[in-house]
Amino acid sequence: MAAYETLDYQVEDGILTLTLSRPERMNAFNPTMRRELIEAFDAADADDAVRVVIVTGAGKAFCAGADLGKGGDTFNRDKREDSDLAESIRDGGGTVSLRIYECRKPVIAAFNGAAVGVGITMALPMDIRMASTKAKFGFVFARRGITMEACSSWFLPRVVGFQKAAEWAYTGRVFDAGEALDGGLVRSLHEPEELLPAARELAREIADNTSAMSVMLNRQMMWRMLGADHPMEAHKVDSRAIAFMGQSDDAREGVTSFLEKRPARFTMRPSQDAPEFYPWWDERPFE
Repeated sequence: MAAYETLDYQVEDGILTLTLSRPERMNAFNPTMRRELIEAFDAADADDAVRVVIVTGAGKAFCAGADLGKGGDTFNRDKREDSDLAESIRDGGGTVSLRIYECRKPVIAAFNGAAVGVGITMALPMDIRMASTKAKFGFVFARRGITMEACSSWFLPRVVGFQKAAEWAYTGRVFDAGEALDGGLVRSLHEPEELLPAARELAREIADNTSAMSVMLNRQMMWRMLGADHPMEAHKVDSRAIAFMGQSDDAREGVTSFLEKRPARFTMRPSQDAPEFYPWWDERPFE
């Protein structure tokens, strides 16, 4: 596995713990972290030993947002230092959100501390979000004279509803973990020392009991259908997916293991055994 400058990448018993690791800068997002996050999700998708991804932060913060080391020119695209995007108008955080959206594995965010700006928006396409009682959140863009980014104008209203998304985006205030829970941004709160164990317990439930192929298809079916204009679009995909899985080795094993009252031993590999119709969507170019 390649070494990363801004991340710690650890796989154990089917669970990848991906830790944002710039604790001296509160894990602030920079061009290197952007590139490395995309590389890490590429590696996770290619590795069938990875069943679930947990994303957390080193030190006191999850991610304090964009690194503001350049001062007032931090968001000036004419002075950006990210070589991959130097000639493009594209938002860097959005490239990470889109990569997570495409992921073949379920992703759990474990907010150990502050998640502000891109530190929270890049976590919106993660499937399940859990937080320490000490975590804080903020969609602070309007207070910095910029706008929402990392595709958050699409994700945030879908995650928490338009009214709550509007309140948080328009005020730009930083709020505590209790408000995040009440607003539906996170699924549960945990004492700091209990956060990662709770995230791993949930990850284990997925990794130990389910078909990796089923989870991959279910993940994309649900995310993609958020933008569908009619339930017929879901019916089309559901029909293809259940027809494919219904005649698969995993379906036979799932039913047989249930009848024999034993743990299932699923063998299908998302990296190699995906159905011919996957992906069923057209890739969207940036124009």
